[in-house]
Amino acid sequence: MSDFQTQMNRVVDDFVAQITELAKNAAIETLKTVLGNQTRRSTSVASAPAGRVRGRGAKRSPDELDKLAGNFQTFVKENPGLRIEQINKQLGTTTKDLALPIRKLLAEGAIHAKGQKRSTTYFAGPGGGGGGGGGRKRKAKN
Repeated sequence: MSDFQTQMNRVVDDFVAQITELAKNAAIETLKTVLGNQTRRSTSVASAPAGRVRGRGAKRSPDELDKLAGNFQTFVKENPGLRIEQINKQLGTTTKDLALPIRKLLAEGAIHAKGQKRSTTYFAGPGGGGGGGGGRKRKAKN
């Protein structure tokens, strides 16, 4: 190989190594930015449903459940008669996130519900039907 070819190969190899290093650094920076934004989002959204932060199958702590129940109860007091879909939009939750806190609040009598299935509406305070059975009445025995 001639001296020219040897020098040319060395320059090309150096150029390829520099381009590879630049591409690698750019990819690392992109990943850091994307992962950094996800980390910031998940930690900055304190009222976000806990299920999005925990691992699959992990149980929520009693404090998390109490906080969700308190948020739900306060919202229902201020906005009575809404369905779960409407409440979820306002609170930034999902039906799955609120199912257990709602059952507990209904059992305690802190809220009551009227209607069945997706037409169930929630109200503050004691009384009135359980979860989805509102509207059904038993016949009195003679």
